[in-house]
Amino acid sequence: MPRTRMPLGLIALALGAFGIGLTEFVIMGLLPEVAGDFQVTEATAGWLISGYALAVVVGALGLTAATTKLPRKPVLLGLIVLFIIGNVLTATAVTYEMALLGRIIAALCHGAFFGVGSVVAAGLVAPERKAGAIAIMFTGLTAANVLGVPFGTFLGQQAGWRSTFWAISAIGVLAFVGIAFLVTISHEEQEEVHLRHELRAFRSGQVWLSLLVTVLAYGGMFGAFTYIAYTLTEVSGFASSAVPWLLVLFGAGLVVGNTVGGKLADKALDLTLFVFIVALVIVLIVFALFAASQIVTIIALVLMGGFGFGTVPGLQTRIMIYAGGAPTLASGANIGAFNVGNAIGAWAGGLGLAAGLGYTAPIWIGAGITVLAVVVMTIAWGNAHRSQFTTDSQSAGASATAASLAAAD
Repeated sequence: MPRTRMPLGLIALALGAFGIGLTEFVIMGLLPEVAGDFQVTEATAGWLISGYALAVVVGALGLTAATTKLPRKPVLLGLIVLFIIGNVLTATAVTYEMALLGRIIAALCHGAFFGVGSVVAAGLVAPERKAGAIAIMFTGLTAANVLGVPFGTFLGQQAGWRSTFWAISAIGVLAFVGIAFLVTISHEEQEEVHLRHELRAFRSGQVWLSLLVTVLAYGGMFGAFTYIAYTLTEVSGFASSAVPWLLVLFGAGLVVGNTVGGKLADKALDLTLFVFIVALVIVLIVFALFAASQIVTIIALVLMGGFGFGTVPGLQTRIMIYAGGAPTLASGANIGAFNVGNAIGAWAGGLGLAAGLGYTAPIWIGAGITVLAVVVMTIAWGNAHRSQFTTDSQSAGASATAASLAAAD
């Protein structure tokens, strides 16, 4: 019997994605409050972001591989429990180290939830509607950036930063209940991942270049964005109460950039990535130079979100293309690469602050990291073009030889 309506289970999955996205990004708007509470430096507080990102990498690869043969619904529920435990630990932390541990525990579920959840979402609908179902689930992540982060920051500023993590924990509980009662998986065939086959993808130089571009492009943007609350209040002169609403602008740029970048990448993948990354460099440089101007800052926030996140669909598509017939592990590695970039960007930006270079230092450092992404993308694009040219030439030569032999016969 065909399934014509979108099942409610997709809403439960989207709610889980919303909570996970909120956990990852809301800390950026609350970093000054957290640092003040634990009496640590801005750079030390930044490890609450870097530590999370690195733990996502471990969870994306380790937990996904470890749970491959297990029933998917219990796996999702277990991941949500891990998410709740991590956020409750963060909310109740009496020391900085305890808060960092909570962040790491919550992060372990991130990559595995999106990987397993995507498969489950696709299985809830008819085959011709799988892409739409997955898109609905990922709407939760987008909503977390556009709405959740600003309002989570506002809540944390008004009622204390711990209140935000209590609210996130409550979202986790709702997601658990929703998945338990609304997600139905009957007679599911478990697909085994053959690691030896999947590892073949990493023989491709283009896969490694793509991963490096992901790390550098995302790392450059997050080098600037991690400490954005300090830049907005200490350099641009905005009141701390304005930070949540300014983050809405960043989220709006994220949504538009992600949509436009995906459509353009379908038409010209490498060209789109190159243009977007170059544009991101320009935006970051202009932002760093004129951060004292509130008008320039507002425009830069929108464009930074747009060009930064506009690379995401193209980068994910690129690595899947060059992974050939073994895209599963390579795709997971790219999710990890995004978070390695997050960690490197936050760490490098923190070094600039610790060195006393001022609150625009993370933006300059982010621009420098993004320049490296442009260099690597240029190399990757050039190699791909040369490989395609060689392949076309060989094909043309083979066709000409075959034609000559046929004529001789």
